[in-house]
Amino acid sequence: MKRLRITVEGKSYDVEVELLDDSAEPSANSSVGVQSSTSTTQSVTIKKSTPSVSAGEGAIVSPLSAVVVSVDVAVGDTVKEGQKVITLEAMKMNTTVPATAAGIVEAIQVSAGDAVEEGQPLIKLR
Repeated sequence: MKRLRITVEGKSYDVEVELLDDSAEPSANSSVGVQSSTSTTQSVTIKKSTPSVSAGEGAIVSPLSAVVVSVDVAVGDTVKEGQKVITLEAMKMNTTVPATAAGIVEAIQVSAGDAVEEGQPLIKLR
């Protein structure tokens, strides 16, 4: 067991973590005991998120969990590999999502303001 202190939204928590081995992959749902600095103990479940949608061929996917700031292309547009197609915002930082290949925008699966998960399809090219 290893003891760590984490701070979430200004509140500190002392956490005990069991290290199985260096290469161990966390299970889909892991429970840990969390004790706050005020000695209150809570059980917290950590869920490993996985995209629920298959990306498929020609899909441009989100590189991280974020909010869509802007969609910079329209259906029918021709894009070049590396061209900016979407801007995402996470933790007050913008991330530009480039086209992964040259092609024509077949479908746009998100809009400005949408929350997206890592690996979620954003745009489909043909």
